[in-house]
Amino acid sequence: MEVAFGVLGPVAAWDGAGDPITLKGPRHRAVLARLLVARRRVVPVARLVGDLWADRDEPPADAVGAVRTFVAALRRALEPERPPRTPARLLVTEGPGYALRAAPEAVDAWRFERAVAATGNPPDAHALNRLEEALSWWRGPAYADFGDDTWARAERSRLTELRLHAVELRAEAQLALGQAAVAVPDLDAHVAEHPWREDAWRLLALALYRTGRQGDALAVLRRARTLLVEQLGAEPGPALRRLEADILDHAAHLDPAPGHPAEQVWAQTTAAYDRTVASGARARLESTVGLLRDLAVTGGGGLTAARQHRLAAITAAQELGDIELTARVIGAYDVPAIWSRVDDPQQAAATVAAAERTLAGLPPDAHLAARARLLATVALESRGTRSARGPQAARQAEDIARRLNDPALLAFALNGTFMQTFHRAGLAPQRDAIGAELIALSTRHGLITYEVLGHLVRLQSRSALADFTGADEHAAAADRLSERHELPLVGVFTEWYRVLRLTATGNPRSAEAATAYQEAALRLDGAGMPGLEHGLLPLALLCLRVWSGQAAPTDEHLDWGPYEPWARPLLLLAHDRTAEAGAALRALPDPPRDHLFEALWCLAARAALAVGDRDTMEHAHSELTPAAGELAGAGSGLLTLGPVARYLDDLAVALGRPR
Repeated sequence: MEVAFGVLGPVAAWDGAGDPITLKGPRHRAVLARLLVARRRVVPVARLVGDLWADRDEPPADAVGAVRTFVAALRRALEPERPPRTPARLLVTEGPGYALRAAPEAVDAWRFERAVAATGNPPDAHALNRLEEALSWWRGPAYADFGDDTWARAERSRLTELRLHAVELRAEAQLALGQAAVAVPDLDAHVAEHPWREDAWRLLALALYRTGRQGDALAVLRRARTLLVEQLGAEPGPALRRLEADILDHAAHLDPAPGHPAEQVWAQTTAAYDRTVASGARARLESTVGLLRDLAVTGGGGLTAARQHRLAAITAAQELGDIELTARVIGAYDVPAIWSRVDDPQQAAATVAAAERTLAGLPPDAHLAARARLLATVALESRGTRSARGPQAARQAEDIARRLNDPALLAFALNGTFMQTFHRAGLAPQRDAIGAELIALSTRHGLITYEVLGHLVRLQSRSALADFTGADEHAAAADRLSERHELPLVGVFTEWYRVLRLTATGNPRSAEAATAYQEAALRLDGAGMPGLEHGLLPLALLCLRVWSGQAAPTDEHLDWGPYEPWARPLLLLAHDRTAEAGAALRALPDPPRDHLFEALWCLAARAALAVGDRDTMEHAHSELTPAAGELAGAGSGLLTLGPVARYLDDLAVALGRPR
């Protein structure tokens, strides 16, 4: 898991487990803070020296060496498991200085900016929850330990202004949702601390008026006028003057808006649920999983939150000691999955373990559907591994679902079966058949999210088979369903598919192809799918280069994520380090059993051909032969290295075999 950074308060860092990282002395923290202010851009060493010793007429003679020492210590703290003499991936050297390549979600200030920017007008309940969460990230003034440093001043001011704006946006949302009384205390404190913000006075007066306190609302407006006139010599702006007149006239538009009918129903229903269902009731756990299932398909923060809370719900069910409740809580999370690399391997393993314990503990007379849902969960969450249990669980779940003639259960089981069809190359036709059954089943029974899944599965499999006319139809169908049913994550896959199509039917050497991939990668930022996002853009660009016969990029600081072992031999070859490339190739593991199985074997084949590694060539030829009629990697729906047959031909020639 990635390192997280906090600047909304004292500068801090936490490791993947959430534990604080020791940052040593103030100069080390200052270097880290200065790089965070730069927002992934390079800060020259000379600039770091000038900023760190700005309080002195001249920096010390060994200032440059000191900066390098600080950076080395930070690298050890931030990447403690990095092998010696391997390039840093987080705090990197680039050109004349250093850059901190923190992920967009890794810095609290960057997440805060996105949360505020995503607030609609008028703000809704989702916006209110998002703002509440974002404001909770503040632990004190931004860059609190560098309040006197010139280099931090502009960023501190900008973030402070953004926080004040977020407080006011939260109040707007509360007023829009009929929560005027809730808004009053925070707004009262807000205007006391920031008396020159006219919009804060306006919101406070409006909140008071909507709670039936007309006199207090007018008194607030008079207090605002007094402060502005006496201390700034300025009359209140038109918004405050208009509000005062409207309050005196009891203007109808000041009354709480009725709100969107759906929002009213939601508020009334959740309030009734809270009143009716006891706080410790087991039904709440099952209801929670239903909400998490809906939350997961909203994408971004919703998907991330659903993953986090899902395991907590499973743990809570286990602690109650009710095995059948635990089975329902685990099995109810039937969120369709299209990508064969899990987003959180540790959580996936924990979920599989919980499902297996629950299967073992179910009484003999337990409903078969509950057993099948647990088996489908095992199949889904063990995807990409080499365990024999995943395929076995998938077969058992599908068999039970067909015997029970349960459409929703069968769709869930087919998703598990799909995820277990990456154990060898050349299985695109089998996956295409699964996608076709999912579409037919879901269309008959109104299973919208599984209908979308079926179209995405067929988009991938038709791409592997170079049938882009068919793939286009499934992309269009998925997009239509996505728009109609508010499923934003679908667009991530269909946009990447269209870039794949552009490269597969055009010129992979063109700058247009590389630019299109870079633009598509922006859709992954904040999508909540690290298992898909991590390392994907560099891999896609490398595939373009390999397909078009170009050398690998020479940039040593690209984040290849889990694909680094397969990129490394080609990167070494690009630096003319043939012996090291051969050693890296000999140490290469077999690719994981996922969407990129054929693509990674083709990368290994290309490197093996370059260094004359006969063993790897033999192995690659054997593994790729079943996919001779497919496009390498196109079964991902994201990228390709061109026809597999081309790599097989080259391998056959090098091995002295008939083509």
